[in-house]
Amino acid sequence: MNLPALSRRHCLALALPLPAATLLSACATASAPAAPALVELQAAGGRAVAVTVWRPRGAVRGRVLFSHGAASAPAKYTALIEPWVGAGWEVWAPLHVDSTEHPQTARYPGMASWAARLEDMRLLADHVGPGTYVAAGHSYGALVALVLGGATPLQAPAAGGAGLRDPRVRAVIAFSPPGPLRGLIDGAGYAGLAVPALIETGDLDVPPGAGPGDWVTHLAAYDAAAPGGERYALVLAGANHYFGGLICRLDLPGPRQDAALAAAVRVSTVFLQAFGAGDAAARARLGQALAADGPVRLQRK
Repeated sequence: MNLPALSRRHCLALALPLPAATLLSACATASAPAAPALVELQAAGGRAVAVTVWRPRGAVRGRVLFSHGAASAPAKYTALIEPWVGAGWEVWAPLHVDSTEHPQTARYPGMASWAARLEDMRLLADHVGPGTYVAAGHSYGALVALVLGGATPLQAPAAGGAGLRDPRVRAVIAFSPPGPLRGLIDGAGYAGLAVPALIETGDLDVPPGAGPGDWVTHLAAYDAAAPGGERYALVLAGANHYFGGLICRLDLPGPRQDAALAAAVRVSTVFLQAFGAGDAAARARLGQALAADGPVRLQRK
C-alpha cells in the first residue's frame, strides 16, 4: 500500500469502565470556545499557510498542533477539537496543500504533499513560540504527528529522519494512523516514537481493500513502540475511520457514531491533561480506565 493509493480514505451512550464522574472531572471547567480565528503564515518560497486557531475563553492549559487527514480541512474536525478547546486547550491547525479546499492543491500531487505537511507543522511550531505542545492528527495527519514525536519515516524531506522529531512535542494523539506504508513508514520507523502517545482506532476502521480484521493495522505505531513509554491504544467498538461522517468526511451519510466519538473525546481530553499538562491525577484516571475488552478498550505499554 502506498500513500497515493490511500487518497481520500486515509484522510484520513458508550461509557468507560470506571465512574463517568471520575473520568470526566478533567473536563469540569469546560466552556463553549470562542469562534476560531484565521492566521496566515509564510513558508519557504513564499507559500501561504492558512492556520485555523481555536482559543479557550478562560485559562489556557496548553497547546495542541493538529494535522488534518488527506484531502480534508481543519473545519471538518470541530466535533473533536471544540471539546478540547472547551476544556482549556488552544488548538492550531494548518490547511495542508493536499486539502481539496487548498487553492494550490493541484501543484502537490501524490507524495509532494508529504514534505509540505512537515514544513507546515514545523513552521507553525516556530510561530507559536518556544514552549512545548501536543502533536495531534487524524489518518495522514496522525502520521505527521507521530513523526514529530519521534517516528522515523523512510522519506525524510530536507533532513535526516531523526531530525524530523521536534523536541518541543510533549505527547502525541494519533487518530487512525496508517499501518506500514511502502516507501514511507515501516514498523521499525514507528518504533522510534519517543514520547507518550494515544493511538486510536475502531473495529470498523478497515483500510480500503483489506479484510474485516485489518483495522488492527492502525495500531502499528503502538505495537512497534518500546514498552514503558506511556503509550496507549484506544479501540472503540462500532467506530470507523470517520466516526460515521462526524470528522474528516462530513459528506458521508452515516449513521453517525456519536457515542464512539464522545468516548474518544473523553479519553483524549484526559490524556491531554495527563501528558500535555503533566497532571498526575489525570494520569491515574487513565490507569483506572484500562480495559482489554468491552466497547471502549484502552491498553497501555
